[in-house]
Amino acid sequence: MSAQGVALLLLWLNCCGWALWRYSTNTPNYHIFSTRSTIKLEYEGTLFSEWSVPRTCSVKNKTSPKTELRCSSPGVHTIRPIVKGPDLEEERYLSVDSSLTCFLWYYKLINFSHNLTQVMIIWVVDPENADAHELQWNASEPSLNSIVLSKQLAALGQKPTISTFLKKKVYFPQGKMKNGTWQISMPMSVHDVIKEIKGYKVAFQDCFIADFLLVLAFPLSTIPEIPGFLPITSPRGSQLMSDWLACLASSAVVVADMETFQTNDSFRTWNRIRVPPNILTDDERHSVSDVSISYKGVFFLIRGTLYLKNCTSFTRLGSNENLPEGGIIGITSRKWCWLKYLLKDTKRRSTMAVWTRNEVYLGYTPHDFAKIITTEKLGEILNISPAATLTIHNVEYTGHPLELALLLNYCVTCNVVKKIYLVIYNEDTKQWMHQDFSLTVSIDSFIIPHFLYSAQPQLILWDKHRIYYCYHNFTDIGVLQTPTESGNLSRLSHDSIIHDVFIDYYGNILVKMENNIMFYFKINIRNATKLHLWTNNATKSSIFLHTSAEIYILNVSDNGTIHLQDYPIRLEAQSVAYKEKEKCPFLAFYHNASHHYYHLDKGENLSIWVQIVYPENIGLYMIVESYGPKIVEEKNYVHYEIALGYCTKTMEITFSQNVNYEAVDDYFQLQYQNTGLMLVHVRPSEYTKACPIAPKVYQIAVGCDTSKFIVVKGSYLRDRPSKNLRVKYGWKEYGSPLRLHFKEKFHPLIQLYNEHGYVEDVETNFIVWEIHGRDDYSFNNTMKTSGCLHEAQTWNAMTKFNKHLPLAEAWGPENYKHCFSYAIGKPGDLSQPYEIINKSNYNHLVWPMHHTGMYVFQVKILDPNYSFCSLTAVFAIEIYGKIPSPNGYLVASILLLLMLLFFSILVLSYFHYMRIYRQYIYPPTYKTERKRKSN
Repeated sequence: MSAQGVALLLLWLNCCGWALWRYSTNTPNYHIFSTRSTIKLEYEGTLFSEWSVPRTCSVKNKTSPKTELRCSSPGVHTIRPIVKGPDLEEERYLSVDSSLTCFLWYYKLINFSHNLTQVMIIWVVDPENADAHELQWNASEPSLNSIVLSKQLAALGQKPTISTFLKKKVYFPQGKMKNGTWQISMPMSVHDVIKEIKGYKVAFQDCFIADFLLVLAFPLSTIPEIPGFLPITSPRGSQLMSDWLACLASSAVVVADMETFQTNDSFRTWNRIRVPPNILTDDERHSVSDVSISYKGVFFLIRGTLYLKNCTSFTRLGSNENLPEGGIIGITSRKWCWLKYLLKDTKRRSTMAVWTRNEVYLGYTPHDFAKIITTEKLGEILNISPAATLTIHNVEYTGHPLELALLLNYCVTCNVVKKIYLVIYNEDTKQWMHQDFSLTVSIDSFIIPHFLYSAQPQLILWDKHRIYYCYHNFTDIGVLQTPTESGNLSRLSHDSIIHDVFIDYYGNILVKMENNIMFYFKINIRNATKLHLWTNNATKSSIFLHTSAEIYILNVSDNGTIHLQDYPIRLEAQSVAYKEKEKCPFLAFYHNASHHYYHLDKGENLSIWVQIVYPENIGLYMIVESYGPKIVEEKNYVHYEIALGYCTKTMEITFSQNVNYEAVDDYFQLQYQNTGLMLVHVRPSEYTKACPIAPKVYQIAVGCDTSKFIVVKGSYLRDRPSKNLRVKYGWKEYGSPLRLHFKEKFHPLIQLYNEHGYVEDVETNFIVWEIHGRDDYSFNNTMKTSGCLHEAQTWNAMTKFNKHLPLAEAWGPENYKHCFSYAIGKPGDLSQPYEIINKSNYNHLVWPMHHTGMYVFQVKILDPNYSFCSLTAVFAIEIYGKIPSPNGYLVASILLLLMLLFFSILVLSYFHYMRIYRQYIYPPTYKTERKRKSN
């Protein structure tokens, strides 16, 4: 081809879109990509000639742009379209497995809002024989093939279960199969959202069923479309803007230049968001500069003003919500999901941040914002000269569940360059921390940060052309490199600029250019690789996460329709790694940290193990990184072995806290100093883009676990008044009382529970008191029989010493002192009752012998080294066996009343009967005259 022809061809490609090719399977998210899979090939362009495939693979129609491929042997297969003219299409290296996993779980969800339950209807599908509705994931019932397959597997003993990752709950099918399906009912959940459909290891025709991971939360409704409302869009020609809920990625919003779209099921279905007329001008409706989604609605930033659209209204936010009426330059929400976290000093955590050039606001609810800082105060905190100019450049939430980062513009003359500084704000401690980070950029540069999923603060930043990395708590900073052009991604993508950067929980990082060219690297990697083309440059697209935590690409056409494409990030990364001959330095990396959140109370420890397997003579090891207050001790034990040319290192890590809280000067201050939240990250010392590992990050919270509580198994007045009291017993509050004979002693057995159920019997010291003030009970042990060497603490002594405190606060772990040392206390009278109980000291409650009664006790854990929580419980005891002695005055009064009543009735009856029978006692004084009849 002549030089003129090549130039015309390149011009056509640049104007009308590139030629490209891609592949797909019948399995959602490429979950099964094996020798049994049908691989669909698709070439997009006009220069196609035929497909080039290896001998071990067969293609259905070699000369068709759309055809099917099957590979009979596992391995890496080179697939390439042969095109007319210059060889513009690069080859892919597809990794085909020989897995025995062939079938998939398919589910249909039904929500019942009246009782807050969800019923999942489950069956088994064979992707190679499923019908179109099952492949498109919109089937309402199983196909005939799926019914037969499900029944066959059920006959072999197969049965699905749904297990949750956070609370470790398991739900089983109810009843028998119906029409080849199982039904599992479970409660709707807001926090325990990560679920997995599992089955037994049952094979049919040498094929197993793949486990299915999904995110299933409380159902959310989308904003309805109302006739007559008008579109709200970004400016004409702009790229897509998107946002999704950090803990529910299936709920997302996309703003295009013709419509705004919202979904709650990863765009399988979606609605258009429109706004009422006469609120915004036409220019304002087409001027959305940022968007953020929340559980309560969608926020739009339009010309410096924040608006909220929910199911019922479209509201302008301002001074009533503690926000400025204008001048807002950015909004952001959390990017990483932390369902559990520990708060020490505050009661709530923000969900979004709003900022102007000089102020930052945090949002807690759609109508509750609070200003947290101004640049004037930041200048004082950072000791910046008043002569310099300090403005807020950008704001982003970090990987820490309680922290927020601010990028600050700093300049003096502000003509050519400026410096970007970074400070981190902790919402719980209210502390601002200036980080060792500085970036010099041109005065008109705009830098966007995105923090990585890691323990220590790590982030990447980008402008229009380059990616900057900042790893290992700001100790490793640089520009992301490429094989050519020194990291300038625009030069490698036909002068396009960076549109967005996508990061997932597995450490994958995708850099998407505006013309849909993508670059790939992983966390802690300093160089990027250009990926194969997947989407043409004429399509506007954005990258999202499925409910199954897999990546998909959303394409929006000019006519306002949406098209989804699953993106095989694992296969594409393997292809470019194979081409570059990049290998992972280790074979396997394992750990047993199955949770993302661990809570340590006093006396508890956490042990996890990490293992790495690698070829000998490489010298890899494991690194434990932590971030947060130094409140726990870390001990590591490494076991090393080598066999058959491979090394195996296993490291056991133990986190514990060894602080004695007994008899200290300030118990509460010591507790405060030794509680907090730290993040831990375990990783290999070296890895590459070819390593398929995910960064394991988890929290260790040291403090009170609010889900803990105690109960008593089986579940007269201290300041004696002048008269008896009658107290109403609260059955609903205290439950049924424990009935005891007055001769029975009672030894309370305290049991500890948490959100998962029973934990242990409490063996440590505790105290009890009667909440209504009764003191007509005692204890069978004395101080001497309990082994005291001096007088022990008693309720009488502690209430006298702490007269200013309520009864429940007069005695507790903060002022407890034991009586088993000569160095503490005075000898005193050891014949007094010993009022402290534990599981093993056989100290019992004893009752008075002269009457029955009802006692309502409160119990409190007394040991200061048992828990950060103030553990209390209430229990009731009813004493029976002896009738209470009667009151003489009361008996005399009742008898007198009965006598008066008797004589009153007797007198009244006398007069009543006298009136009736009076006419029969006395003769009448006149006779009645009767007329005689005449004859």
